[in-house]
Amino acid sequence: MATLPTIDHELLRTFVAIVDQGGFTRAAQTFNRTQSAVSMQMKRLEEDVIERPLFVRQNRQLLLTSEGHTLLGYARKILSLQGEALTLLRQPDMVGRVRLGVPDDYVMRFLPGILKTFSQAWPLVDVDVHCAPSSVLSQQPQESLDLIIMTREIGDEIGTILRREPMVWVSAESHSTHLQTPVPLAMFEAPCFCRRHACNALDRAGRTYRIAYSSPSLATLQAVVGAGLAVSAWMRSLITTDMQILGEKEGFPELPEASIVLQRTSSTQSPIIDSLAEHIVEGFRL
Repeated sequence: MATLPTIDHELLRTFVAIVDQGGFTRAAQTFNRTQSAVSMQMKRLEEDVIERPLFVRQNRQLLLTSEGHTLLGYARKILSLQGEALTLLRQPDMVGRVRLGVPDDYVMRFLPGILKTFSQAWPLVDVDVHCAPSSVLSQQPQESLDLIIMTREIGDEIGTILRREPMVWVSAESHSTHLQTPVPLAMFEAPCFCRRHACNALDRAGRTYRIAYSSPSLATLQAVVGAGLAVSAWMRSLITTDMQILGEKEGFPELPEASIVLQRTSSTQSPIIDSLAEHIVEGFRL
C-alpha cells in the first residue's frame, strides 16, 4: 500500500504567511528569511508534496488556485490544532477563562488586535468581554471581573495607565452643525466626567448648548455625529476619518486630558490574567 507524503508544518506556516502577508517578499521578512528561501519552500510544497500549483500570477497579483484555497483551510486548522496541543502540554495552566470589562469606546479601536494576539498565544483560553460605561465598571463587585479598562480623570487613576490623551470636540466633516445656536450636543449618559468637563467648558465660554442626544454607547454617538446631527467630545484616538476636530476658532474651548487605565480587580493569582494584562498594555501602545 502506497504511503502518502506528510506535510512539514514549516511549509504550511510559510504558505499561510504568504497568503496573509500578500506575497513572498513580506512573508520572507516575517520569518527573517530571504525571498529565494521562501520560494524554494513553496516549490517543494507544490512539486514534491501537493503535486499541484498553489499560486498563479494575474496582473501582477498573486492569487490562489483552487487547490491553494483548499489547502489554506486545512493549513489553518492543522497549525491551530498544533498550537492548542503544545499549549495544553507545555502550559497546562494556560487553559481556562478570563473576564474583561471595557467600555465600548475602546472595543473597535483597540480590542480586536489585543484579542487576536492573545488568542494566537493562548488558543485554549476563553475571554468573557463585558461592555459597560466606565462609571458602571468602576462600581462592579470586586470579584465579578478580572480586569477592567476604564477612562479616568488625571489624578484619579487607579491601576496601570495605558495612555493619556486629550479630549477633543468633534463634528461631521461635511456639516456645519457646530454653527447652530444653541449647539446640539451628543454626549455620554451622566454621570460621565467627559460630559461634565464639556458642559462646564461651554458654560465658561458663554456658548449656549442643548443635550440633543444622550447614550452610553460610543457607536451611537458616532452615528449621530457622523450624520451631522450634533457635536460631541471624546478621546482623540476615537475620532473616525469622516469627522473634524473643533477648536477655539470655531468657538469650542480646550478640554483637559484624560487617562485610560487598566485595573486588576481579581485577587486570584493567575498566569492567564497576567498574560491578558500584558497584551492589553502592549495593545494600547500602538
